[in-house]
Amino acid sequence: MTDIADLIEPLVAFRRDIHAHPELGFCEHRTAGRIAEQLRALGLEVHEGIGRTGVVAVLRNGTSGRSIGLRADMDALPIHEQTNLPYASTTPGTFHGCGHDGHVAMLLGAAQHLTRSRHFDGTVNFFFQPAEEGQGGAREMVNEGLFDRFPCDRVFGLHNWPDLPAGTIATRPGPIMGAADKFEIRLEGRGGHAAIPQDTPDAILAAASLVQQLNAIVSRRIAPTASAVLSITQIHGGHTHNVIPEAVTISGTVRTFDPAVQDRIEASIRQVAAGVALAGELTASVDYQRYYPATINDAEAAQEALNAAATVGTAQLAPDPAFTSEDFAFMLQACKGAYIWLGQAKPEGSTPLHNPHYDFNDDVLELGVRLHVALVEQHLKAG
Repeated sequence: MTDIADLIEPLVAFRRDIHAHPELGFCEHRTAGRIAEQLRALGLEVHEGIGRTGVVAVLRNGTSGRSIGLRADMDALPIHEQTNLPYASTTPGTFHGCGHDGHVAMLLGAAQHLTRSRHFDGTVNFFFQPAEEGQGGAREMVNEGLFDRFPCDRVFGLHNWPDLPAGTIATRPGPIMGAADKFEIRLEGRGGHAAIPQDTPDAILAAASLVQQLNAIVSRRIAPTASAVLSITQIHGGHTHNVIPEAVTISGTVRTFDPAVQDRIEASIRQVAAGVALAGELTASVDYQRYYPATINDAEAAQEALNAAATVGTAQLAPDPAFTSEDFAFMLQACKGAYIWLGQAKPEGSTPLHNPHYDFNDDVLELGVRLHVALVEQHLKAG
């Protein structure tokens, strides 16, 4: 690979500009505009408004019909930044706390390098995706015909990973990120005076029992060899000390890798809620939403990613998947590919993703560019 050192300083400046001007999902108008401007300056074929605010650029070289897609997410989080950096967010309550600003810069750098080097034979599709953080921007792009308009033999997505040291690149075949579901259970009675509990079905008492029983689902209804997480994250009910409330709501999340386990947990939640409601002379309603599927890497694509990683850094077969979720899963349902973790931890340690003190490590930006380029030059090998 030819030298890319001259690209890094401008890319760091671009990344920090994006960091200072973060935008939430489907509102990435400035971000998308700046990306499109840079891509057009390279002479690429640029398409805007894909998946509402997404940007796609196409680079062709040679005569091969092979193709590859590279994806970077663009959106920020609704978090108040506490880094005190000179390029900190200028938008109160909005913050690039997951490193998507770095992802954008790395993919833009790959586009810049590949445009001038052209050491490949085929088509490269650069996908700058909106709304990864819980809003399914990848699903929007896929549903709008992303892979029909921009066909790919493979698609790869890269995410910085504070749990890995800088210089390490990891992935694995099969599941790498969990499916994310959310649920809300409403227990409803009629409410009444707290001093006359015998006349009022107690939604608070039922909710306490329900929380305990929900937390036993994974340990008692799911095989020990399977993996799942069920967490209760909210309980709401009542407004004063002397009234038994009419209703209590309980909310939480479920994370799985296997659809059969996912089905079993949803069915169990519904059964347990109905049983607790019956015992307490209440009614129960369950709103269960499966918003992100598990991120499942194609085995061959994962090996391709590890092979490419070994040419630019330290490649590592990830021993276990993570229970956090990722909407790149929708792209992998539509096209064979792999999701890759790029280590970003410094020797003194790292701040976790979604933390108000987090910042993308600019020292790994060059490695991310090189990895993108290596994936392209390997899959679309010239000659």
